[in-house]
Amino acid sequence: MLFSFICKDKPNALDIRKATRSDHLAWLEKTDGVYIAGPLLSADGVPEGSLLVVEHADLQVARDWAATDPYARASLFESVEIAAWTKVIGA
Repeated sequence: MLFSFICKDKPNALDIRKATRSDHLAWLEKTDGVYIAGPLLSADGVPEGSLLVVEHADLQVARDWAATDPYARASLFESVEIAAWTKVIGA
């Protein structure tokens, strides 16, 4: 099952994002089933969150996986929304 993750950074947390980015990317590389992943940007092009679509067995597995994200462990996120997702259009 596919799940979308919409993660919003805490205010003024860009330094946390930068310091943790390499660990976060390495963690994603080890995860099977990542369909898309990338930062959400402000109008000025500054990262202020993350959007991911990842395959997991169920919602609890998705939640457990998200908790192991180096960004989450560094307390980067103000909020994380996880929802089941279905691809309708796109390659």
